Amino acid sequence: MTTLVLGATSRIAQQIAQRYAESGDKVFVAARDVEEAERIAADLAVRHQVKALAGRFDALATDDHSGLIDHVEAELGPVTTAILAFGDMGDQDRSQESFADAKRVIDVNYTGAVSICEALAAKMTSRGAGTIVGVGSVAGDRGRKSNYIYGSAKGAFGLYLQGLRNRLHSEGVHVMTAKLGFVDTRMTYGMATKIPVASPEAASAAIFEAARRRVDVLYYPSFWRAIMGVIKGIPEKAFKRLSL
Repeated sequence: MTTLVLGATSRIAQQIAQRYAESGDKVFVAARDVEEAERIAADLAVRHQVKALAGRFDALATDDHSGLIDHVEAELGPVTTAILAFGDMGDQDRSQESFADAKRVIDVNYTGAVSICEALAAKMTSRGAGTIVGVGSVAGDRGRKSNYIYGSAKGAFGLYLQGLRNRLHSEGVHVMTAKLGFVDTRMTYGMATKIPVASPEAASAAIFEAARRRVDVLYYPSFWRAIMGVIKGIPEKAFKRLSL
């Protein structure tokens, strides 16, 4: 079994990689920071006595995505599980002032994610097996003025994963959407909130177990399903007056 972790330098991704390595999978970790990815791979190999390698992954370099998967499979064998744990929240104020900033957020969270998913889907459907896990965000469940650029990209990714799941189900490939609430990561550092913040360790455990059980959509922490249900249920006439 071979697990590919994309965006491997995030705390959640590192913890997920640990889970799969602990289970005995060979692991390939990929990120823009290759040096850090190599450090993570070395730690996995020593800690869990599995084959672990590292390489470069840039969501924006879509022309390289198919080649990366070919490289991983040449080194470690067919990818059985792929975890898309990358993302870029960007800065909402800058995105409103500069479309270049907005486009980067959209391209990292949606365009690049779709690109690598399609490359993975082609490989997995040819074998009739595999799991793709897209790590998304509850921010994609409804557009809010505080982060609608990021939220819209994550929302589009969630809708894409839903369609991909529908297409690949009959091909033996499972697609899971993980919708995370507040998790203690670089993206949420310094964020003021009264809602409990989950640890990367707990989030990774939930994603790992849900993927093994072939869950379609995971909200984590689970109370976010109810919170977003309420938020989505607010009529637009009232919602547009809220400061969220």
